[in-house]
Amino acid sequence: MRQHDLEELRSQVTELNVKILELINDRTAVVQEIGKVKEKQGVNRYDPVREREMLDFLKDVNNGPIPNGILEQVFKGIFMSALEIQEDEQKKVLLVSRKRKAEDTIVDINGEKIGNGTPSFVFGPCAVESYEQVLAVAESIKAKGLTMMRGGAYKPRTSPYDFQGLGLEGLKILKRVSDETGLSIVTEIITPSHLEEALDYIDVIQIGARNMQNFELLKEAGKANKPVLLKRGLAATIDEFIHAAEYIMSKGNTQIILCERGIRTYERATRNTLDISAVPILKQETHLPVFVDVTHSTGRKDLLIPTAKAAIAVGADGVMAEVHPDPAVALSDSAQQMNIEQFDEFYQEMQRFMNTHQIV
Repeated sequence: MRQHDLEELRSQVTELNVKILELINDRTAVVQEIGKVKEKQGVNRYDPVREREMLDFLKDVNNGPIPNGILEQVFKGIFMSALEIQEDEQKKVLLVSRKRKAEDTIVDINGEKIGNGTPSFVFGPCAVESYEQVLAVAESIKAKGLTMMRGGAYKPRTSPYDFQGLGLEGLKILKRVSDETGLSIVTEIITPSHLEEALDYIDVIQIGARNMQNFELLKEAGKANKPVLLKRGLAATIDEFIHAAEYIMSKGNTQIILCERGIRTYERATRNTLDISAVPILKQETHLPVFVDVTHSTGRKDLLIPTAKAAIAVGADGVMAEVHPDPAVALSDSAQQMNIEQFDEFYQEMQRFMNTHQIV
């Protein structure tokens, strides 16, 4: 073969490569339009049945010399690349996405800046049981120079016969203690109707794991002029967790704190399995601050300190844990709540850890 013929053939290959590239880009643009239609219809973008039909059709019309096995590999790669481009574009569009907003969101809770680089702490009883009980914990929290307290007025429980919380009376107790101590109140809301009732009594709306995909509640929280602490669902993927936050932000509320609280796995050594890797992933994928609830993720008081240290070490913006004056008589989650003395030891050890590792 003459050199001139070789160069001519190579030139043909280059032209064909350009045409193939143009066709792949044209195909991708059409697939993106299909994806938009599917999104409006609430249909999954990936359709394995349709993919198989297209591959079978291509193999039927294939006249070679490419073998059907290689043809299938090539077109599967083309199909997958178009799907990945759609997923990347969707992430860019999400209001909570780091690609949409590069700088960190700082959530302001009555002067406490969440997400500014200094770890925050939220402590308090699992459930509000009495004024005296809440006040005892609040005084211990305030003595440490902290500004926030958690406490459940509404308690979604696994059994309908377990303590369900004091409801409105619990909110009034939290508000009274807040007025007396100056602490900001974080409490869980479980229905849109309770949200309207609670807004005058609380500072932060907590949406618990069982309600992470209660979409009507998420939308109502998005309309409220209060920060929202959103906990990850019992078996929610990180992507589902992020989209739950998007429900809130899509309604106008940008003051959102994500909270990793453990997910349900086959492991029984702990109440749940703390997905510590979720913290850096959420920090990379979103611009929102991230907390870790060490009480619900472990269910074990002996693991609270090491898991709290791990949370701070991987970049969590805060830690949550439960405290009760007398856990033995607590009406809910008695085994996992710290008493005041254990709380003191926990906080002192966390301060030593942060000072030693120069975590401001």
